[in-house]
Amino acid sequence: MKRFVLSICSLFMVMLTNAQGYQFPLPDYTPSAENIASRNDFQDMKFGLFIHWGIYSILGDGEWVMHNENIPYNNYKRLADFFNPQGFNAKEWVQLAKAAGMKYITITSRHHDGFSMFKTAASPYNIVDATPYHKDPLLELATECEKEGIKIHFYYSLLDWGRQDYGYGKPIVNGAPENTDWNSYISFMKKQLTELLTNYPAVTGIWFDGHWERLNANWHYNEIYSLIHQLNPKALIGNNHHMATLQGEDFQMFEKDLPGENKTGFSGNSKVGSLPLETCETINNSWGFNINDRNYKSVKQIVQMLVNAAGRDANFLLNIGPMPNGKIQPEFTDTLTKVGAWMKQNGQSIYGTRGGAVPPQSWGVVTEKNKTWYVHILHQLKQPYIFIPAANKKVTKAVVISSGKTLKYKQQPEGIFVYMNDAPVDDIDTIIELQTQ
Repeated sequence: MKRFVLSICSLFMVMLTNAQGYQFPLPDYTPSAENIASRNDFQDMKFGLFIHWGIYSILGDGEWVMHNENIPYNNYKRLADFFNPQGFNAKEWVQLAKAAGMKYITITSRHHDGFSMFKTAASPYNIVDATPYHKDPLLELATECEKEGIKIHFYYSLLDWGRQDYGYGKPIVNGAPENTDWNSYISFMKKQLTELLTNYPAVTGIWFDGHWERLNANWHYNEIYSLIHQLNPKALIGNNHHMATLQGEDFQMFEKDLPGENKTGFSGNSKVGSLPLETCETINNSWGFNINDRNYKSVKQIVQMLVNAAGRDANFLLNIGPMPNGKIQPEFTDTLTKVGAWMKQNGQSIYGTRGGAVPPQSWGVVTEKNKTWYVHILHQLKQPYIFIPAANKKVTKAVVISSGKTLKYKQQPEGIFVYMNDAPVDDIDTIIELQTQ
């Protein structure tokens, strides 16, 4: 009974923290002109490639394999001894992203297992010093991204299953794990973040994860966020904490949920704010390489996720988990190439647009750019017309993008009726361009 009571108390404290938000100091933050420009550029890009890659890929069971299989940390660390991804080619990865129509890459610099996928002086547990590979793939990737005009963001885990000063599993007392040198861990993270923001070209964002493991800890965001913005004012900060955004953050992300939804259970406290938005999803059911996961999403599913995100004014970050040899499996490359073909034909209805002028409808969503509305019909219609609740817009022309066919429409006080009689229907997305005044 005591254990049950303690569990209820613990649950109450977690709920209380969620309800009240983060309880520790935050930076006094006014975004710079460079940061505002980066935010606008970020919103224009709309489509990015998420990459989860680390020594966990050797075991082929996802990035949580150490935790899920209860592998002792000192045993798990031996994976570094034979991580030698000779098949890695930064140019191939960047060209794949470009072929898919993606404008930025977010890659894991350090995941929850604590292994750094970059050269760092803060710990010998990194790909250059602890593996036979002895190269820095993140430097190669960042250099290639800069060359090809692709932005790069670094995923960085706040959570660490192995470091003593993190004290995984220890209770939090007064904002820090009990009997642990928490300040040492904060200092370690600041050193690594300084390296990532100063030693790598084209870096325009830090994607934090792991806050949710310690909701009542003092993560020292007043120091960490201020450091990032000082080192690189244009860099965007996002935090996958599953809450409303905090002071000092520049964009809001949603894990496997569209903004405003909570199908995963992660987003119940993620009230949609005014910052740029991003939703992330996996190309199969795994973030890291999983040799048994063949639940590959189709081109249609991926395109419709991208369109649904854009219609909600959010970017779409699609994840792949490269193999331990550094290659990306052909099931992923084939699908991404086909998505890129769709984007090449229809990208004007996605890139540089904004969503939210019209709420999502039963038939699909609307994106907007200048005086043009792009109506994305994603679902089969039950009647030969669509209704757009937009009484404040005057339509001058309605055209199906794929065929150039002009459609009849009727402007009413309550909105716009567009008649689809004899209009060609696309199985993935029928896009109608509405010219407005």
